[in-house]
Amino acid sequence: MKYLAMISLATAMIGTGPAAIAANVQITAQNPVIELSVSEQIDSRPDTASFSTGVETKAPTATQALRDNSRQAKRVIDKLKELGIADKDIQTTGINLHAHYQYDRKTETNRFVGYRVSNQVQATVHDIDRLGTILDALVSEGGATNLNGPHFSIDDDSAVKKMARQRALANGRQQAESYAKAAGYKGVRVLSIAESIRNNSPRPMPANRMMAMEESSVPVAPGQVGTRVNLNITYEMTR
Repeated sequence: MKYLAMISLATAMIGTGPAAIAANVQITAQNPVIELSVSEQIDSRPDTASFSTGVETKAPTATQALRDNSRQAKRVIDKLKELGIADKDIQTTGINLHAHYQYDRKTETNRFVGYRVSNQVQATVHDIDRLGTILDALVSEGGATNLNGPHFSIDDDSAVKKMARQRALANGRQQAESYAKAAGYKGVRVLSIAESIRNNSPRPMPANRMMAMEESSVPVAPGQVGTRVNLNITYEMTR
């Protein structure tokens, strides 16, 4: 019989990733086929952390609120650079201007009191042992009024993905051969493989393994990041 297979190698990363490139091909299978979904996850210590920070200001006029905010936002960005974060790892992600109202209980109405401006910046740190010190300095010295994050990741996870892929392939073949032998066949051959990759949230690190920091630093535990490879594999049973 002819088996219509979708040959694709799709890398589906959280947040970003190239679109899968697939081609339909006709594969002739003389024997029954086995379709398996196999997953393998490798946990490893992250080496990169990203977070967002910024400032919020209020003023009677929109112009004044924006000017005040711009001065403080520049101070935050300058502090990031002073702390050793490269220009390419600093990105403005949002500048917002809104009318600011306060609820008046006596009149039960919203009363206009001015304008509010926020400026958010995302930064990436490649030396996460310094992350706590950096976060503390942004607030105590850089004037940051908010922090969000961090998100931990691995800068180059190609080796981890390769390991997870190899284990998933080995597990898949073992399962397929077990099915084939139970059905009276000798082995299997691969007809198609489709792959997706996902980076999972960090696993908490025990307290006794938390980074050593100065007392003034923000305590940060990077834990571990899980890199999971999911394979959909189709095998043909062979005599």
